[in-house]
Amino acid sequence: MDQTVRVGNRTAYEWIMAIPAFLVLVFVIIINTSHTLHAQLLQLGETTWEGYFQLRHDPVEPSCNANMDIEAELQRLIAEREAEPVDEFDLFAPEPIDPDVMRTSLSAAKEQCQIKFQQYDDVKDRITTGVEIFRTVELGVARFGEFGMATQRIMLSTLVLICGLTTLLRRHHIALRPMETVMDYRLGAIAQFFSMGILFYSVWTFKEVAFSAGVEVSTEHAILHYYWIVGFGFPMFLSLYQAIVVPKNAKPGGGFAKATLAIPLYAQMSIISGTYFIISGHAAGIGIYLNQMLELSQLFLNVALYVWIGMLLKRTELAQKVFNVFRPFRLPPEMLAVAVVALAALPTAYTGGSGIFVIAVGGLIYMELRRAGARRQLALAATAMSGSLGVVLRPCLLVVIVAALNNEVTTDQLFGWGVKVFFLTTVLFAFYALLTRKAPETPQPSLDTSLVWPELKDALKPLIPYVILVTVTLVLYGLLLNAYLDEFSAPIILPVLLLVILIYERIAKEKDVLKRENMNIDYVEHRLEESFDDLVKGNDSLEKTIRESTTEAIGHIGALLMLMGMSISIGGVFERAEVMSLVPESFDSIWVAMALLVSVLVVIGMIMDPYGAVILVSATIASIAYKSGIDPVHFWMVTLAAFELGYLSPPVALNHLLTRQVVGEEEVRLSKQEGHNFWYKNEKILLPLVTMATAVLIVAFVPLAIGYD
Repeated sequence: MDQTVRVGNRTAYEWIMAIPAFLVLVFVIIINTSHTLHAQLLQLGETTWEGYFQLRHDPVEPSCNANMDIEAELQRLIAEREAEPVDEFDLFAPEPIDPDVMRTSLSAAKEQCQIKFQQYDDVKDRITTGVEIFRTVELGVARFGEFGMATQRIMLSTLVLICGLTTLLRRHHIALRPMETVMDYRLGAIAQFFSMGILFYSVWTFKEVAFSAGVEVSTEHAILHYYWIVGFGFPMFLSLYQAIVVPKNAKPGGGFAKATLAIPLYAQMSIISGTYFIISGHAAGIGIYLNQMLELSQLFLNVALYVWIGMLLKRTELAQKVFNVFRPFRLPPEMLAVAVVALAALPTAYTGGSGIFVIAVGGLIYMELRRAGARRQLALAATAMSGSLGVVLRPCLLVVIVAALNNEVTTDQLFGWGVKVFFLTTVLFAFYALLTRKAPETPQPSLDTSLVWPELKDALKPLIPYVILVTVTLVLYGLLLNAYLDEFSAPIILPVLLLVILIYERIAKEKDVLKRENMNIDYVEHRLEESFDDLVKGNDSLEKTIRESTTEAIGHIGALLMLMGMSISIGGVFERAEVMSLVPESFDSIWVAMALLVSVLVVIGMIMDPYGAVILVSATIASIAYKSGIDPVHFWMVTLAAFELGYLSPPVALNHLLTRQVVGEEEVRLSKQEGHNFWYKNEKILLPLVTMATAVLIVAFVPLAIGYD
């Protein structure tokens, strides 16, 4: 009984923490689905009732006179004109009315009025009960979609603040090293206290500036101002409390220098950027850049959806069954890691950012590689790099943004070269992985080719239901909503698809249990009823899966969105400080220009999220490259590759930090105990680093050596 109470309390606590973010995520999915649904309703209405756009609203009765007496009206107009006083010196006095001309004009007006009344009567007669019911639904969907579009900024700010607060409560923010000692926890909390204080002061100043500018502030923007103020004000007190009360499991003591590495990155960024803006007399700076973040609300809401998608996928059996397909071939861990990194490029192309993919699916990849026999260092290396190869493939949203911000390139050009860069990095990763291959500690069983095909068939059979489910779901979306899986619809379709898979797995699991048990028919029927009820609530149920995946997702969403928001603010520091003005507008040597730009791009990739980095580079660095003679397509391929190198490069190495975030501190700690030489002790850093560094050098300088076509 006590255990049941504890489980119930935990469930309630998890839902209290998760329900606001869950509602926002579901609302975003429904809003975006409503847009495609509305388009289909309009098409259906036009197909069913020709000229449906005229029937969407009740027609307004014309105000003209369709039964006008032309002669009487003509005489009235002539009498009015004659009654007007005449000023012989008025150059603009109206001419006397010509009866024939006026009669013709009145006749034409009467005919036009009769046509309007006829159209009015026709439309009114066509508005049947069926039309009224249909248009009520259609207009309701349209208004709902408009409401959703108008509240996107509020939804994003709600998500940032709720998930950020949850992440703060759990001490789950991204840092260079985890908090372990009392000093770590206290210094991290104090830094976040100052960070939240700076954020609070900035958004408060921005509110004062906005309200005193003499321009009317809309209701939405007023709500957003107070959202930020309350959202950053409360965490100040929470951070202060955490600085005083540290977890009981914290190790005593700790050094100050080492503890600085445990300060969350977002706090470091906000303190740096906030201090700069305050000293430069622009205290509202961070608030302004947060507002710019809201202008890309759909983009960042998609980021949150992708993280949630990853947490849902983590709880399916799909990934494990896909990995089972490789097991009959008994691939060495290095080759399996290469296959995983290459295959991960496709889902990464839909998410548009390697960091997002690592948070979404990294834990799953690491777990499956370890299950397949990969050593920890290799599994961590592959996990950190799992999203690095797909950012140049169609239909990556990051590439679409590059093309939208730069008229010098097109998506076709970038995606065309992106395929070549993908194959290059895949080959390089395979080369270095096999070059540093470590002999297994225990002899591996020999590969019996006669057993491969039967084992492969056994591994493929469980995937057939998934293929059918995915196909049917995507076909239904295509037929009913005319929505196909691309960079725009993926964050909306994939959650629904995963819920379908989870429901299937739940039902299949119950049926499998019943088949294995020798039960009488009454008990079978009872179990089936329980199974159906557990689909909604109960242990190991769909409700539990959604609750746990959402609870886990909000911690990652809070950490990632706060980091993205502050990286945009750091970009604002670069832009406002005119750092790039220190660099010449062009270089005489294209080689020197490329070398310098690659260095700058790698550094930007180390400290900024991909979307903020692309915006910054488009506004500052791109013109230098163009003026120095670097081909625009070549430059942006180098930029995307350099960003990925930055995300894998110490001291920040964001993708490695995200990997640690989803894998867990214990696995990272155990990996440090492995390896007998420098390479294997640091393989998780070195393997991705040398792969992407080689790729960047080749992509940057080989085209210069062979010349542009």
